[in-house]
Amino acid sequence: MLVVVTGGAGYIGGHLVDYLLEKGYEVEVYDNFSSGNYKNEKAKYHIVDLSKDKFDFPKGSMVFHLAANPDVRSSMLDIKGHYENDVTATLNVLEAARKSDAEHVIFSSSSTVYGEAEMIPTPESAPLRPISYYGLFKMFGESLVEFYSRNYSTKGTSLRLANVIGGRTSHGIIVDMINKLKNKKDELEILGNSKQKKSYLYIDDLLHAFDLIIEKQKEKYSVFNVGNEDWITVDEIIKIIEDKLGLHPKHIYVDKGDGRGWSGDVRLMLLDIRKIKSLGWKPMLSSKETVNQAVEDIITNKNVT
Repeated sequence: MLVVVTGGAGYIGGHLVDYLLEKGYEVEVYDNFSSGNYKNEKAKYHIVDLSKDKFDFPKGSMVFHLAANPDVRSSMLDIKGHYENDVTATLNVLEAARKSDAEHVIFSSSSTVYGEAEMIPTPESAPLRPISYYGLFKMFGESLVEFYSRNYSTKGTSLRLANVIGGRTSHGIIVDMINKLKNKKDELEILGNSKQKKSYLYIDDLLHAFDLIIEKQKEKYSVFNVGNEDWITVDEIIKIIEDKLGLHPKHIYVDKGDGRGWSGDVRLMLLDIRKIKSLGWKPMLSSKETVNQAVEDIITNKNVT
């Protein structure tokens, strides 16, 4: 089977391309290479701006739509840019999928669609009340995927992802902290009060979840939380990083008074993953084990700039 991966030059997309090729799929990537430049020579690449350029997908393919600007913080500053990358691009991808009679569109959504959830762990049925434009635009994307799947022949799935980390990642708290400590070993700036508590998922566990959705998701449209069964605080993450690097810097907190790291930062996030577990999936690593492994991956691979 031929699989299209939008955003296949990025972090999650690049890992997915490798995984699909190893499983024997033919893979074509659509990406503008603006936030990632990973390439696998066995895949076919199309350099395209999904929000502006004209493009077509091969007939009857499966589509993983991962392309987006992943920076939650910047969505509060560049609203129009994020809208184009996350909403306009999704609409264009769905149109290309419709015209090519795509079998299935799997959309990479986010836990941020829930905002500050009242129910923790948070089930798929919880209200969607995003507090960032990133979360809002992911919510719009889900609505578009559902609309197209209900009204056209293509099956749709939205996956609300926790924080996915591992080797080759280029942004997020772990990379930020390691970069700061590499530049200034005796002092560490921390955004928020360090009590934020969230769920983390290792990249390999996500790839196995993708595989399961390909094989077992039979509904015309469905939504799944994909995360871990536990969570970890920023304090705990910092300790893991400092221990790995052998550093004990002074902590400087940048806190507006609400404990958030930035405007739009969700302070607590733990997803209820019983629905996807019912299909036979569960994460192999806990949140703490995930952070430990990701820090090791990043330091070992020397992919921090």
